[in-house]
Amino acid sequence: MDAMMATAQAHGRFFEDFKVGDVYRHWPGRTITEADNINFSLMTMNRHPMHCDAAFAARSEFGKPLVNSGLTLAIVLGMTVDDVSLNAVANLGWKEIRLTAPVFPGDTIYARSEVLEVRESRSRPHQGIVTTRTQGFKADETVFLTFERMSLVARRAGKGEGA
Repeated sequence: MDAMMATAQAHGRFFEDFKVGDVYRHWPGRTITEADNINFSLMTMNRHPMHCDAAFAARSEFGKPLVNSGLTLAIVLGMTVDDVSLNAVANLGWKEIRLTAPVFPGDTIYARSEVLEVRESRSRPHQGIVTTRTQGFKADETVFLTFERMSLVARRAGKGEGA
């Protein structure tokens, strides 16, 4: 095993570490800049003017540009990796993605995840399936995003086997 893999496997949770009802508050948060928003929007070919045209956005009900929801989803998902999926073999899916409040450039966002289900894999004895519900929230605790995610996570005893 190379040094990089040994370091990566020293962190994160394995299947046995997850318990239904556990809540992980992911840290640190991230302040989203105008440049983040414009670059992500243009890189992903989302040319909607609400994300990159301040004059257009000023005439909207929000009065200013909105952060691209794809960016907020990507950042919140990334925040969960150390606690939820650093030892995952694969993401199996997301569901119930809800956007419940706007996010603006300059907002600082955070995330927390609750373990909803932990079950052994029927076809992969060295792995299990962990389902979590994640909330993205702003510094004032306003929840702006929720989603559920299923991850295929390695067992501690099974690391490196069949992955």
